Amino acid sequence: MTPKSSPHFKTREVHAGVTPDPTTGAILTPIYQATTYVQESVDTYMDKGFSYSRSGNPTVVALEHKITALEGGVGTACFATGMAATSAVMMALLNAGEHAVVSDVVYGGTHRLSTQVLNRFGVKYSFVDTSNAQNVQDAIQENTRLIFTESPANPTLKLTDIAAISKIAQDHGIPHCVDNTFLTPYFQRPLELGADLSMHSTTKYIDGHNITVGGSVTARDMEHLEAIQFVRNCLGSIMSPMVAFYTLQGCKTLSTRLEKQSESAMQIARFLESHPMAEKVVYPGLDSFAQKDLAESQASGFGAMLWFEVKGGVASGKKLMDALELWSLAENLGSVESLVTHSVTMTHADMDPAERQRVGITDGLVRLSVGLEDTEDLIDDLRQALQRL
Repeated sequence: MTPKSSPHFKTREVHAGVTPDPTTGAILTPIYQATTYVQESVDTYMDKGFSYSRSGNPTVVALEHKITALEGGVGTACFATGMAATSAVMMALLNAGEHAVVSDVVYGGTHRLSTQVLNRFGVKYSFVDTSNAQNVQDAIQENTRLIFTESPANPTLKLTDIAAISKIAQDHGIPHCVDNTFLTPYFQRPLELGADLSMHSTTKYIDGHNITVGGSVTARDMEHLEAIQFVRNCLGSIMSPMVAFYTLQGCKTLSTRLEKQSESAMQIARFLESHPMAEKVVYPGLDSFAQKDLAESQASGFGAMLWFEVKGGVASGKKLMDALELWSLAENLGSVESLVTHSVTMTHADMDPAERQRVGITDGLVRLSVGLEDTEDLIDDLRQALQRL
């Protein structure tokens, strides 16, 4: 590889944003655990790029450079949590009296932020089925200032045609933000499909080890990036240097982890689809997945999330989750440990029950996040739990 060549993804995830420490030669970016930065003079204030760690920190900046290199765009802002990232996007782009179009199936925290917090300040929301681009077109109002989609959606895995929605957004001069948490830039790059912003809960696959909570937003133009950074500085919601350090390390194995996790997810989905106790199995790689063509056209992989319903409804689902041994009952996803979640009582508990049912988040939905354990062991554990039903 010549110095001028463009490194491939796996090289970028290891090396992008990171250089040996100039003082010691340390191969890892140091944890700059500092509040403030001494200036040489008033006239040279900020010449070194930092003044106060609420506004910027060298360790955090290294992670921001790495994520930018993976997602594309002009820059990234990292946050204390994924919800802090979502909040900054909405607060940067929406004023009182303005309107946003949001996917009807999104992470429960995004729905809660929209309907129980920002709505109190006069922001209006329309939750629509963004898998049909015409629905988005029809929902746009004169005061619409943001289109926010999540694809694949949590937890139903419903897909949005990112390019089609981005084209609508561009035609109306409205920024389009995509929550890219489930597929990450390794499998899907929204900015290349026309979106203006790509956000993550870095807590999930970017970290990948259940160590940190964090978030990121990568922008396609400086105007949006600077607006989001301004809100982050005002709210004090920047990622901590320690979290950035851990995330820098976890990110280096992103592609390797996702390849194995997705391969296992496909095998597990096929096993469940053939099991008599599984009433419904949803995974983008299955031929039975209604949007498989879209999954193949806008992403290079199917991811490691799937869900299913067991015969017997909620009661059977609870018995199943209690009987599992390798699958940990927990709310996170994207980690090396395999996790099982009951969305209705955990991640989406605050949603109105009728609204949950309307968008397909059924009471018996069992969400699986496939980790790095041996696939055969994970299937055996599901088999023994299903046999108890």
